[in-house]
Amino acid sequence: MTAPEGGKPLSRALRALLPRGLLARSVLIILVPMLILQAVALQLFYGAHLDVVSRRLAGGVAGDVAMLVELVRREEPENRAWIFRESAWRLDLALAYEADARIQFISRPASLPLLPLEEDLNNALRERLRLPFDTDWQSDPRSIIIRVQLPDGVLHVEAPRKRLFTSTLYLFVIWLVGSALLLSGIAILFMKNQVRAIRRLAAAAEAFGLGRDVGPMKPEGASEVRQAAQAFNRMQERIRRFVGQRTEMLAGISHDLRTPLTRMRLALAMLPRDADTEEDLAALNQDVEEMERMTAAYLTFARGEGVEQSRPADLVELVQDVAANARRTGAQVEVAAPESLAMPLRADAVRRCLGNLVDNARRHAQRIAVGVRTVPRTGLGGPGSDPRGEQQSLWAEVTVDDDGPGIPAAEREDAFRPFHSGSPDGTGLGLAIARDIVRAHGGEIVLEASPLGGLRARVRLPV
Repeated sequence: MTAPEGGKPLSRALRALLPRGLLARSVLIILVPMLILQAVALQLFYGAHLDVVSRRLAGGVAGDVAMLVELVRREEPENRAWIFRESAWRLDLALAYEADARIQFISRPASLPLLPLEEDLNNALRERLRLPFDTDWQSDPRSIIIRVQLPDGVLHVEAPRKRLFTSTLYLFVIWLVGSALLLSGIAILFMKNQVRAIRRLAAAAEAFGLGRDVGPMKPEGASEVRQAAQAFNRMQERIRRFVGQRTEMLAGISHDLRTPLTRMRLALAMLPRDADTEEDLAALNQDVEEMERMTAAYLTFARGEGVEQSRPADLVELVQDVAANARRTGAQVEVAAPESLAMPLRADAVRRCLGNLVDNARRHAQRIAVGVRTVPRTGLGGPGSDPRGEQQSLWAEVTVDDDGPGIPAAEREDAFRPFHSGSPDGTGLGLAIARDIVRAHGGEIVLEASPLGGLRARVRLPV
């Protein structure tokens, strides 16, 4: 059963709100349940315990004030002094009487908007006094001033705030906030150590995929992360062993293939030459030369430049060297590039890649234009897409344009297949080797229509 269409925008919005990093998500998974639990506990405290305690304390103060008001109303003015003394001593309430006065009702903002104390006190006074009154929580930070309107004046009652507060209020809030901060700090430190091991593993895998020798990783972190690091180390060792065995095998193949080709060349050189056999011998020599060329190109392609290590190099300098070599063969090559572009490269492999692209253009065109620039990393798709979009944001882009006949769009992908050549004197391995080198650097190469009218080869390498 598929989800309703209306849920898709909601799920996309929720995914957009969630953090992308593992550290942030892990901390969120730990903190959200804890915060929900504390919110429930706080709500229960405010909704039950605090509400009951606040009403009872407010009721006690309001009852004392109501009793004093009633006593003051019943006694003559000259006999009220003992009420004031007894109130201050026994009830901790300071009284003052202002004869022939009226209450000035003033609208004041709530002094404690998050606590129900003011509202509970007003409700209790309203219930017990049944006289006009006013409560002032702001004039004195240590007391609440209650003014009660009597027929012949105003009675001022000063009640200490401690009669309406309980220390559990502060202790409970401090416990909630303090425990949340403490657990948050512990969770962040713990998850940061775990995520650091994963980041190191990801960086090592990425560097190894780009052909850089990172060496064995030190397993650290949780047992699953240690297991992944150990598996990565074993994978590195197996791949290095495979590449070494393949290199040794290809070296043997190279020796075995070149030996009979050398004998054939010597045999052809020692054959008697006359007018009837000269043409056949020339054709055979061409065949031997083509076989030697194909053998060398095949070995270069199969070796994949796996021995060379990536080191900081200047891409612009490599492009200038390749263009200078092409000009010495008579090609017309234009270069548009910045002064320098330093980046980690296998310099010899990249030089061979660019040389193959320029040689292909030189065989089919008169004019060649090479450009170098940096572009935002939006990816070309395929194996060259960057999985670390946050870490690196630029491609180093090299374009090789020519004014030759070009390649139809439907046949451009086939041009990268080994031994697929559209030229009678080519081996069909130039573009295959170029793609192999570029992908070994974590980049990609594509063929497009050129502004010069021929073919454009676009190479992108991670900076």
